[in-house]
Amino acid sequence: MTQLHDLDAHAQAAALRAGEVTSVELVQHHLDRIDAHAGGLGAFIAVTHERALRRAAEADARLAGGDTAPFLGVPTAFKDLTATAGVTTTMGSALLRDQVPETDAHVVTLVERAGFVSLGKTNTPEFGLSSYTDNDLIGPARTPWDTSRTAGGSSGGAAAAVAARLLPLAPGSDGGGSIRIPASACGIFGFKPTRGRVSWGPDGNDWSGLAINGPLSRTVRDSAALLDAMAVPMPGDVRHLPAPAQPFTSWVGRDPGRLRIARWSGTHLPGVEPSADAVAAWEAASRLLESLGHEIVDLANPFPRELETQFNVIWPSGVASAQLPAEAEALLRPNTRYWRHRGLESSAVDLSRALSYLEQATRSVVTGLEDFDAMLTPTLGLPPQPTSWFNESGDPVEDHRRELLFTPYTGLYNMSGQPAASLPLHWTGDELPLPVGVMLAAHQGRDDLLFALCAQVEAATPWGDRVPPIGSPTA
Repeated sequence: MTQLHDLDAHAQAAALRAGEVTSVELVQHHLDRIDAHAGGLGAFIAVTHERALRRAAEADARLAGGDTAPFLGVPTAFKDLTATAGVTTTMGSALLRDQVPETDAHVVTLVERAGFVSLGKTNTPEFGLSSYTDNDLIGPARTPWDTSRTAGGSSGGAAAAVAARLLPLAPGSDGGGSIRIPASACGIFGFKPTRGRVSWGPDGNDWSGLAINGPLSRTVRDSAALLDAMAVPMPGDVRHLPAPAQPFTSWVGRDPGRLRIARWSGTHLPGVEPSADAVAAWEAASRLLESLGHEIVDLANPFPRELETQFNVIWPSGVASAQLPAEAEALLRPNTRYWRHRGLESSAVDLSRALSYLEQATRSVVTGLEDFDAMLTPTLGLPPQPTSWFNESGDPVEDHRRELLFTPYTGLYNMSGQPAASLPLHWTGDELPLPVGVMLAAHQGRDDLLFALCAQVEAATPWGDRVPPIGSPTA
């Protein structure tokens, strides 16, 4: 029997419109599941029970009055890097455990304008700096496929919640893979849009061009709809993209045509190779795409090694720029201090050179890929790792080395600005199967084509019937 939490956001919205369930009932159902399962998953830093039920009651009144917001009354939650007015926003840091913003981030305004009801704040690593989710507030986020293993990061809490059916979908953010990494680790769909596709709004900024908000969901159509809600340009956007000519949801189910797809599994990092599971997932995806009529062409990884060095100048500059009193340093996690000190060691000239190199090098790569419509790689180098694996050594340098082993592919598309998605097409053969994603990317501005391709893959090999132990009908 289909349960409310098994429905995707589209189906939940349809049930609300048909009067089969009220928003209060739907929200309470998900709050009950959060109360039962979120603690074991480390999925939420804060759950806003009373606020959510109040908003749900308001949604029911609006539905009765004929309000046409497309997802009115459907639950979601915001990553705890995202400012929400009147709700604690810690950014995953004990330093900010009591921070309560007075205004919403632009993405919150847009998602709530579409009718979604937020149930709280999802777990994230301190300042979103790592590819796994752990902090000194509630600890690690865990994949519902095996709770001894990481959910990935930095949108790990959001991905764990969606995979475990605590939410139908959730917005995340991605500066080096932070949507696609946890999507792969949790066995769901995650989509990083083209650079500039989602505005940072009047209070945010996109100084490095690396990070962007995007959707995590169990179905391609839900991600397309959430991006439709978020892809609203704002005056003053530095990297302005016009509103899409057609909704991204209109591309779901559209034939993408016969595409020429470049593929590689090698990394741009010496000594870093994908696991057998990652290669098996990539090979199976290649065969599937060929069976759908696409041309698959093998290439060597076209991205240069030096990108990693220059990325590591840019990445820590944001946290290094924060004005913190000396006593606040002691409240930061060791890895945060490591990245902060690395950022402080770089000069303005170093940063300028790094930004210039990224633009020039990725422009050359993308130009060389012009004859292809899409690109296929593994999403991650490894399956989800034990939660302790990333920081058991106590050495931030070793921790960073392990992050490179885990995620050598995703950050390249943040540097180039291309849209990229992780698809849950493969599981390991272990007693507790673990999800292993594959990544499809397209050229800048072709989010629409990428949605069409991902939806075609989903239709050919549906993944919705794969339910983790937490999320199953008996859980």
